[in-house]
Amino acid sequence: MRAYDIIYKKRQGLELTKAEIEFLISGYNNGEIPDYQISAFAMAVFFQGMTSRETADLTESIINSGDKIDFSKIEGIKVDKHSTGGVGDTVSLIIAPIIAYFGAPFAKMSGRGLGHTGGTLDKLESIEGFNINLTSKEFIEKVNKNKVAVMGQTAKLAPADGKLYSLRDVTATVDSVPLIASSIMSKKLAAGADGIVLDVKTGDGAFMKSIDDSFKLAEEMVDIGNHLDKETIALVTNMNQPLGEAIGNSLEVIEAFETLKGRGPKDLTDLCITVAGHMLVIAKIFDNNKLAENEVREVIEKGKSLDKMKEFIAGQGGNSRVVDNYDLLPVAQYKHQLESPAEGYISKIEAEELGKIAMMLGAGRAVITDSIDHSVGIKVHKKQGDRIKKGEHIATIYSNEDKLNSNIEKRTIDSFHVTPTKVEKEPLIYGVVTKEGIKK
Repeated sequence: MRAYDIIYKKRQGLELTKAEIEFLISGYNNGEIPDYQISAFAMAVFFQGMTSRETADLTESIINSGDKIDFSKIEGIKVDKHSTGGVGDTVSLIIAPIIAYFGAPFAKMSGRGLGHTGGTLDKLESIEGFNINLTSKEFIEKVNKNKVAVMGQTAKLAPADGKLYSLRDVTATVDSVPLIASSIMSKKLAAGADGIVLDVKTGDGAFMKSIDDSFKLAEEMVDIGNHLDKETIALVTNMNQPLGEAIGNSLEVIEAFETLKGRGPKDLTDLCITVAGHMLVIAKIFDNNKLAENEVREVIEKGKSLDKMKEFIAGQGGNSRVVDNYDLLPVAQYKHQLESPAEGYISKIEAEELGKIAMMLGAGRAVITDSIDHSVGIKVHKKQGDRIKKGEHIATIYSNEDKLNSNIEKRTIDSFHVTPTKVEKEPLIYGVVTKEGIKK
């Protein structure tokens, strides 16, 4: 078997066998197949695509390139949740104690934020003493004791994915649905989940900009999961504006706590209820989504999972008093309130631009080795469809600079589009993808 022949076959649009895909991925991971041939393979996939079976085989080959986490010692059905990335997305932080409250294990391996999207680990590290560097043994013990734990992903998990992504990043082959799907699912499945709920973001602040492409990606990932005998569903959700009102690590942690107290933004609360409902059904805690969502809503409205959140934080070395005392979180020295230059209705909010501005303030990183400032960020005071008066506060910048950079101020204000006529709010959830098909 030769890499040349496999590349040529895919270039011609023919379907590869499982053995051919395994030969390429294992050979590349072991250093036997050079970068330039895998780059050619990625470009062939970009133009010719892959069948569902090929994509599942590619995912499995990437999984087999490194360690697989054995979570068999964790009691119960382990359901993971993954978001494709957005702005203000604190869903994982909110649903973790909720899932645990109902007795289902929330065992999550998570990553750090990069670019304009935030990372769950960075948010949790806003909390004094919180430790994400757990061994597998410690992680399993904490999940069995508290039903919830979060740890960082090990570099030994699906290492071929990291190598392949680095090539895709410099060869204009990142936005290929089979390659994106296999990249995401290889890490999730190698991390030992029994089932997965995917939140595929679509729109301005998401990686996938179009709804059609987002549904294609969701279908591909659901097919992979179910092909590999893991119950998988995907939600396609709106990222044409930030989720919730907070952008930035400590600000988002506060918003998560407020949501668990029943005082969170409606869009964030509603999405958490839907995601948690699906997870609890897959975990066999409830028989149907309507019942599960009603129970989750009650838990949020009555603050029933707050003790579980404190237990979660304390279990990983953090100061659990932070749930009731936000002054224990990093606090920016200055608040710069920005005013609307016009009167009317918010027609659009540029989510990606606000994410980039938060990164410029220090809340995010351009490369994975950058350090971040947990205290800074942006608070959005108006959302799409809201009425605003001229001079009314449209956003607040949290910064450690006493004088706000004029470019940041202008770019933030310009991210809010105001129109004189009332606009309809876009849906929060565009549809659900299961192995049975798409329900919009």
